[in-house]
Amino acid sequence: MSTTPDPTDPRAAIRQGAMTPFQVAAVAVCVLICALDGFDVLVVAFTAASIAKDFALKPTDLGLLFSAGLAGMGLGALLIAPLSDRLGRRTTVLVCLAILCVGMLAAAATRTLTELALVRLFTGLGIGGGLATVNIVVAEYATDRWRNLSISLMSLGYPLGATLGGVFSVYLIGAYGWRSVYVFGGLVALALVPAVLAFLPESLDYLIARRPEGALPKVNRVLARLGRPALKALPAPSRAETETGASLAAIARPPYRSRTLAACAAYFCVMTTCYFFLSWTPKVLTELGLSVSGGISGAMLMNLGGAAGCLLFGFLARRAGTRRLAAAFMAGLFLAATAFGQVPATPAALLTATLAIGFCLYGSINAMYAVVPPIFPAPVRTTGTGLAMSVGRLGAVTGPGLAGMLMAAGWERPDYCVALAVPMLVAALALRWVAAREPAEAARAVPGAASAVRG
Repeated sequence: MSTTPDPTDPRAAIRQGAMTPFQVAAVAVCVLICALDGFDVLVVAFTAASIAKDFALKPTDLGLLFSAGLAGMGLGALLIAPLSDRLGRRTTVLVCLAILCVGMLAAAATRTLTELALVRLFTGLGIGGGLATVNIVVAEYATDRWRNLSISLMSLGYPLGATLGGVFSVYLIGAYGWRSVYVFGGLVALALVPAVLAFLPESLDYLIARRPEGALPKVNRVLARLGRPALKALPAPSRAETETGASLAAIARPPYRSRTLAACAAYFCVMTTCYFFLSWTPKVLTELGLSVSGGISGAMLMNLGGAAGCLLFGFLARRAGTRRLAAAFMAGLFLAATAFGQVPATPAALLTATLAIGFCLYGSINAMYAVVPPIFPAPVRTTGTGLAMSVGRLGAVTGPGLAGMLMAAGWERPDYCVALAVPMLVAALALRWVAAREPAEAARAVPGAASAVRG
């Protein structure tokens, strides 16, 4: 098998050209899905105070509830996301939306903490699988010039969905109770299905690398919507695409092993800190004297700061280098988290610190979305990304759960904030071992991908 790509392969020309309306629409659908995921992840944070009152929950009970959804996300990234390397990206996205719809509607009907925790575990499967899959779709359909910004816009969907979700939650909880928030989320998931069917194409990388039945006509339908000529035959896949099986074993051996381990370590640490703040901030703010709506407003402010962080990251990453910029955001989150533990319990001070946390928090998560996918070839791209995200979800479970235990043990705000900020420094160090460029064969399989992660 040749080590150079087939000259008839249209992917190189597509990625080196301008973004077509078709590609913009595909990215836009992924942004909307990410927005729904952002709302679904934080829906428990928005409704925590009301649920705690209804079910008479302790901090450790809330920690369990937060962790249940995050554990489901880890399982979804590990078990559901790899389906897109076998069944296709589009099919997997539709499966994840179905899980989200059913899970959110079921949550509205739960009557006990155990029932709600199990439903949140199930819903997390769709969130984890969906996030990993749309990350890959954006990375594969964006052009070289706009890849970092497209990934940042996808990441922006997360805080945007969480912010709008917070606005709707304040109204819905006040008017109809906390269960209505979950009904709203389920209906939005259902409404996104037609958008996926209409505007989210199957991945060219998947079709050319995996060659499912009817791959050539499917490729040509996508090329027609991109304004490119049809192919008479599928281009020859690269050696990396033919030699790499869609399995975890493929990314556990050289040349991917060290990069996989480093990416997993960084994801774990980032998610440990980030999901502590994403899950607990509204509850901490209400305990410090803010109203329930004030606590939700604090979370919304965090997400607005995150939106600014995502946009800044997208514009600067190509020039500054993704890993260097990521390390700066991670160090910034450590400082902002430490400050949140030290500032006086006044609304102005707390909300200012919350804004700073959101700015650095989402920039750090966005960096992981940009760094990880390009180091894997197409046949295992979602498998590798899903594994790293799955390990990250272990951190996402650890952060909120550990926070609940520390609070129950009597730790004060300055102490548990510092303890849960330290992993960000470890994550910044782990990025030193994530390669600036993916292996040579993978680079040929993913034209232009190296530019997304340089530095």
